[in-house]
Amino acid sequence: MKFIQDISFKTAPIMLAAWQGMGNVGLITMDYLRRQLNAESFAEIDMGPFVIPDSIVVMNGIAQLPEIPSSTFYYSHDPDLIIFVSNGQVGGRDGITIIRTLLDIAQKFHVSRIFTSAAFAQPMSFQQESDVVIACNGRTLLNSLSVFQVTPMPSGYIAGLNGLLLGIAASRKIEAACLLGTIPSYAVNISYPKACVKILNVFENVLRLDIDKSELANAGRDMDRQLETIEERIREFFPNIGEQQHAEFSDIKEDEVPQYIMDKIERMFAKVAQDHSKAGELKDELVRWNLYDIYEKRFLDIFKRKNDT
Repeated sequence: MKFIQDISFKTAPIMLAAWQGMGNVGLITMDYLRRQLNAESFAEIDMGPFVIPDSIVVMNGIAQLPEIPSSTFYYSHDPDLIIFVSNGQVGGRDGITIIRTLLDIAQKFHVSRIFTSAAFAQPMSFQQESDVVIACNGRTLLNSLSVFQVTPMPSGYIAGLNGLLLGIAASRKIEAACLLGTIPSYAVNISYPKACVKILNVFENVLRLDIDKSELANAGRDMDRQLETIEERIREFFPNIGEQQHAEFSDIKEDEVPQYIMDKIERMFAKVAQDHSKAGELKDELVRWNLYDIYEKRFLDIFKRKNDT
């Protein structure tokens, strides 16, 4: 742990924290808020001891170790906030150690409450509005936040440190909640700014802030155009595939086919990440729906990562 400057607060601050995850929703939300508030860094967690590289990065024949993820604490006043953002998820005992370090900071500054944010994948189209669901580490906190147009999260789990923090904070009697923006299940591996906007709307009400969200809103519209193009191509090519291929969709309504195919493509990308020999099947599926040009960069990145190892 490295402190960059000494800070103090007039009131007990609220802590906001996020690590990268599905749709990068949590990290984008907190980092955007941090930038809008012009929050200044005051401490860092040295991630070196927690990261063990399993490959090297090669650029134009020159090999080097990958960059160590950053984990930085920021502060702002009016309202008094501590904002923690990290672009590195760490599991196991090391993840617990990082959370305990974060909670040590929370107790040092008498933090009154902690919020994390994340994504909640749902079988939905990009055309549907994102909602915000909430998970809290106590019934009293859940009841007090229910007035801010959030829905209690149904049964399930929150993967990674964005969720795990809630349980460990409870052991120190610190109230904590996670705000999750709903995203299409096929969008877990791409940034989904529209969910970030919805979470920020809630933070504006909870923290009594006024945040300019135009940058995120524009990014969301750009992403909508890309997803709309994908869905249009699937609808265009769906009537042209053979009867045997149509059998795959026998139990699916025709207007649900684009989401089904996009979910399938995401599952195939996940498989290829684990087994590069499946890349040919993925490419065939992309070509089948005339989507290869849209996904080409992401597809070729598979081989770039492979060659970097």
